[in-house]
Amino acid sequence: MRIALIHALRHSPPPIEAAFARLWPEAGLMNLLDDSLSADLARDGTLTPAMTGRFLALARYALGTGADGILFTCSAFGPCIEAVQREFPRIPVLKPNEAMIEEAAAAGGRIGLLASFAPTLASMPPEFPAGLALRPRLAEGALAALDRGDAAEHDRLAGEAARDLAGCDVIALAQFSLASAAPRVAEITGRPVLTTPESAVRKLRRLLGAG
Repeated sequence: MRIALIHALRHSPPPIEAAFARLWPEAGLMNLLDDSLSADLARDGTLTPAMTGRFLALARYALGTGADGILFTCSAFGPCIEAVQREFPRIPVLKPNEAMIEEAAAAGGRIGLLASFAPTLASMPPEFPAGLALRPRLAEGALAALDRGDAAEHDRLAGEAARDLAGCDVIALAQFSLASAAPRVAEITGRPVLTTPESAVRKLRRLLGAG
């Protein structure tokens, strides 16, 4: 069983690989990274048809290697990923956040949404079911800390930002790159924390009949 992992941030591979190692170590993984996608989105401020074309090209390449499923790991590109899902309806193609959104919705109550990449807080909330009480929060400076290799500062800033979410029933970390901060966020808030990598692995296993 081969799962293609397609990334737009260079920080995304380690957390999803760690989640697979914990939850589905038998899966074979391949990584495709185009970190210019996130840079171009930050520059342009909007998704473009050209970006969608790039997502489709990455998916076609992954399928050409024999991938049984595709998991995208950057949460700011929902419409681009939906285009891939329409193009390849016969295999699992997952948005990075869809499994976590399902788990958060099932938990109910007030949901805190923590992100470190600002465009994610524009693109992701509409993906939650209508009627949920959603409180978004940006961990300012956390992604920049990760960019310069300071993982401890990244986790600290994420934890500090999450203090505002302590009144929520569950906290959802909106990006794969935030997964390392889950223990810190849980410690500071005392709330259950969902991460996109672990939720995604659980859903892929189920869809592909591996447990």
